[in-house]
Amino acid sequence: MTAPLSAYLVPIALLVASNVFMTAAWYWHLKFTSTPILTVVLLSWSLAFFEYCLAVPANRIGYEVFSAAQLKTIQEVITLTVFVVFSALYLGQTPTWNTGIGFAFISLGAWFVFRG
Repeated sequence: MTAPLSAYLVPIALLVASNVFMTAAWYWHLKFTSTPILTVVLLSWSLAFFEYCLAVPANRIGYEVFSAAQLKTIQEVITLTVFVVFSALYLGQTPTWNTGIGFAFISLGAWFVFRG
């Protein structure tokens, strides 16, 4: 018997949401270089709290249908995707061809993990 589609999609949706928080926690402050580092760390930890609140259930639920390696691979591909969007929209740094090629190689690695 196969798992329902939601068993596959819910963890992915939670990982996308968690990565939005994590990317913001890691990179929001790059536009605010005059903000004291302690303030940056405390605000980033606050954002990271929400990332953990989403990532932990995503992995717990996802482990019912994915292996640990597959979950990590999904998370990394999502991280790169969220980062590219964040970098372009928030930081104003559009990806270059080299970035695209590098991410393509990472995606090729992900394909091997899921290949079976």
